[in-house]
Amino acid sequence: MAAPKLNNSALFITKGYINGEWLSTSQSGKTFSVVNPSTGASIAELPEMDTREVHSASNAASAAFKSWKKTSAKSRGQILRKWAELMHANAADLGTIMTLENGKPYAEAKGEIAFAAGYLEFYAGEGERAYGDVIPPANTANRILAIKQPIGVVACLAPWNFPAAMITRKAGAAIAAGCTTVVKPAGETPLTALALAYLAEQAGLPKGVMNVITSMATLAEVGKALCEEPTIRKLSFTGSTAVGKLLMSQCAGTLKKLSLELGGNAPFIIFDDCDLDATVNALMGAKIRNSGQTCVCANRIYVQRGVYTELADRLVQKFKELKTGDGFGEGVVVGPLTASRGVEKAARHVQDAVSKGAKLLHGGKPISGNGYFFEPTVITDMTPNMISHDEEIFAPVATLYPFDTEEEVVELANNTDVGLGSYVCTNNIGRMWRVAEELETGMVGVNTGVIAGGELPFGGVKASGFGKEGGKWGVEEFMVTKCIVMAV
Repeated sequence: MAAPKLNNSALFITKGYINGEWLSTSQSGKTFSVVNPSTGASIAELPEMDTREVHSASNAASAAFKSWKKTSAKSRGQILRKWAELMHANAADLGTIMTLENGKPYAEAKGEIAFAAGYLEFYAGEGERAYGDVIPPANTANRILAIKQPIGVVACLAPWNFPAAMITRKAGAAIAAGCTTVVKPAGETPLTALALAYLAEQAGLPKGVMNVITSMATLAEVGKALCEEPTIRKLSFTGSTAVGKLLMSQCAGTLKKLSLELGGNAPFIIFDDCDLDATVNALMGAKIRNSGQTCVCANRIYVQRGVYTELADRLVQKFKELKTGDGFGEGVVVGPLTASRGVEKAARHVQDAVSKGAKLLHGGKPISGNGYFFEPTVITDMTPNMISHDEEIFAPVATLYPFDTEEEVVELANNTDVGLGSYVCTNNIGRMWRVAEELETGMVGVNTGVIAGGELPFGGVKASGFGKEGGKWGVEEFMVTKCIVMAV
């Protein structure tokens, strides 16, 4: 388990981070392995932390909050900007670490670093715009103000598919608001989070403002402890709907404020009046990004019959051109899936669809050898009775469903219990508005496959959760409103 070759070797950290101290061992004395999904080999051993470290980290964050909340928004913003600058300066090394533990192609990993830094850059200014209100009183003997204040200590539970962006999108907003944080990165991808914590420290973030708990086997008990810890006043989680519901129930005892960005099942609707070239490019971005492992990936691709065959043919040709392999390989566009269970799930989805009458046009099986690779796959003649209609695929598998009318496809798209992202491709301006407004999702991309950014509100409806990340809304999630009534 030799450390990777980096320009700044200090970024490769295999320790937890609590109260400004780097901890090489956990109180349990146990460790867990971080695995390179391209090879299946272990690349690092990290301390397996448990409820004792959760308590220590939350206490450290609580103590740091007393001074951090009084730090001016301008000063907090200066630190966030410096943090972002350091991310840009170390993008090559951060990309290397991410590709090693997550598997995404190196160019894409470096792109995520810029994307993640963008959240810090936006939040740095947004913290200074936490405006309150002067309220006209009914009783003219009073003056009324509504001010915003940081909520307190925040637990940030991040997934493995965006190891950098999910940290800065959550912790960056909380820190900008004046909160302190306990960050729990996914056990599959803790190295990126630790490197970011190191750069935050270098940028001047005081000890205790950001703490990082590392764990894999103890994930369930650590999550429960974060929910039940009374000093933690807010929990932000990105992950499955099932886990989100569990965390919500575990937070009930302490009445924590919650932001939950949960499962998605994104419809990508293609009308026959679209610009087909632009549509195929948008679809490729929405489907292949991170090897299909994003919560807003195009999951159900609805194609109007007038362009169904041509769209399928073009997509197959694009998929044939995709190079799959180790994320450091030249020209690689599709890396491995981050966990072996992802390969098993993708194979199950393909087998189920084909057994029920779908047509396999390209790919369809795991790639033999080391690592967790699955062939880029295109399947047509999909129907609602196939498991891919109701379950996220999370793999480079494109499933195409035919439809005839606008009314029909809107009903099909909304026939799910989740509602995170969706996409519409059409050149009819009236249809753009109608369909975007009718879709029951928190975000809609019209003629684009990109619906996330530092300035945008990201979040869903229905069983996709509640709360927003990004933009002014992302900072507001970590603040409370206080009313002040003064007799004059």
